[in-house]
Amino acid sequence: MTDKTEPKKEELRAISVAEFFEKNRHLLGFDNPIRALLTSVKEAVDNSLDACESGRILPEIYVQIQKFSETRFKIIVEDNGPGIPREHLAGAFGKLLYGSKFKTFGGKQSRGQQGIGISAAILYGQLTTGKPARVISKTKKDKQANVLELKIDIKTNNPTILSETKIDWNREHGTRVEIEMEAKYTEKKASVVEYIKETAIVNPHTTLTFVDPEGQKVVFQRVVDKLPVEPEEIKPHPHGIELGLLERMLKETTARALKSFLITEFDRVGPGTADEILKIAGLDPKIGPKFVTPDQAYSLIQAMHGAKVMAPSAVCLVPIGDALLKKSLESEYNLEFAYAITRTPDVYRGNPFLIEVAIGYGGELPADQTVKLFRFANRVPLLYQQGACALTEAITSVDWKNYGLNQSGRNVPSGPAVIVVHMASVWAPFTSESKDAVAHYPEIIKEAKLALQECGRQLQLFVGKKHRKQLAEKKADIFKNYSEELAASLAALTGKDKKPLVDKFVKVAEEMLKLGTIEGEEETEEVKEEKKKPKRKLGAFKAGEDEE
Repeated sequence: MTDKTEPKKEELRAISVAEFFEKNRHLLGFDNPIRALLTSVKEAVDNSLDACESGRILPEIYVQIQKFSETRFKIIVEDNGPGIPREHLAGAFGKLLYGSKFKTFGGKQSRGQQGIGISAAILYGQLTTGKPARVISKTKKDKQANVLELKIDIKTNNPTILSETKIDWNREHGTRVEIEMEAKYTEKKASVVEYIKETAIVNPHTTLTFVDPEGQKVVFQRVVDKLPVEPEEIKPHPHGIELGLLERMLKETTARALKSFLITEFDRVGPGTADEILKIAGLDPKIGPKFVTPDQAYSLIQAMHGAKVMAPSAVCLVPIGDALLKKSLESEYNLEFAYAITRTPDVYRGNPFLIEVAIGYGGELPADQTVKLFRFANRVPLLYQQGACALTEAITSVDWKNYGLNQSGRNVPSGPAVIVVHMASVWAPFTSESKDAVAHYPEIIKEAKLALQECGRQLQLFVGKKHRKQLAEKKADIFKNYSEELAASLAALTGKDKKPLVDKFVKVAEEMLKLGTIEGEEETEEVKEEKKKPKRKLGAFKAGEDEE
């Protein structure tokens, strides 16, 4: 007699990642028509930027949104990247997780982390309109561009090519994707145009052209003709792995002894550090990694986490740089003051990261509104879930009233300012698959807060100096207003000429203007302690060096 509660054999099957997306597309940022449009553009632009940078080509990216009705649009994203060879073209756009950026071990800074983005946008368009995506791509060696119209087979997560042709294309190399979808276009906050603008700020080496549904064209010109340094891949750090990953590495390594396994497979582990770890774990250095038992693996991971190991190598990170970030911010806004800082690298859970902050003040910015707040992770704008983000928490934890801005409680300050916070990391800890907010790691919040406070001190110096100058100007103007009358009275009493007396009073007023200065603020104990710490230089160490 069979149990009726037991599932039937045909009911037990694995589903493809495409099927999972079909039922859970909200997890990846396709939960409403406005956001779906933004997410699709974002994933396509991210792909284009990564492609151009990997090919060492200064990016020129064209984005257009065509409107068919109030609820149906087509997005077009075209780049001048190296192009995709025909044998990989269908998979790159028609298969989720194709060429996934998930790394088994180690890694380097990159925009995407899952390898789902652009194919998910194509699948969303397919699910909402039934229309295939059109992809054009040409490599430098191709005489003509390859053109595919494709859909994604949801059951198998494989591309289905509906048509394939070749065309003459005016680009020497590049890729273009066209996706029709149900969506809604808006120009409010967290919109496509806002994403394009913010992307231009943190990618100053890029020229971005945007054409909206009404045909209005906006061009964000690059502010520097130099590509960022390409990040180098690093091995995992002993402090950043978990037991399951360690057991997998032990099975897959080609090292013949446990000591050589530690030296060759991990960042910052030299012979001395390996000996220390094995001594703490009570393990023989000559044991073959594949023969390590689960209990021994547990002892090993405990020893790795407890051993003194140098901070991870920073060559895997590519910051924007304070000078370039400041220049990029000034190119987007007419500001009276701008300042930026790039912190030295730090680490959370064994993952290297660094924080960059820029502040702009005055000019065209409104004084009676909340400051413009831009959050970024690995040069990608974070436009949603602002209140759930660690970078926002760092901002609201600063007492901005000390630095010349208005603030009510622990809220985002208000005033004529723009604040930019960028986190560069080998693995940005997002709170969800839609990559909208950074998780609340204490190390990340602390680094962001210290960078914000340094920018705040510079802002306070400027605002204080400006305030004193305004007071001096006011006093000087009052003095000038009475100078004529005062000079006339003195001339009558002394019998001297009035004009030289007026000239002297004007000089006195000019001297008063020179008093518009401000002393530097007193440093907090937190800042004083931070300055005592030795600073690590970006890329100063090489993987495998031992702290001894």
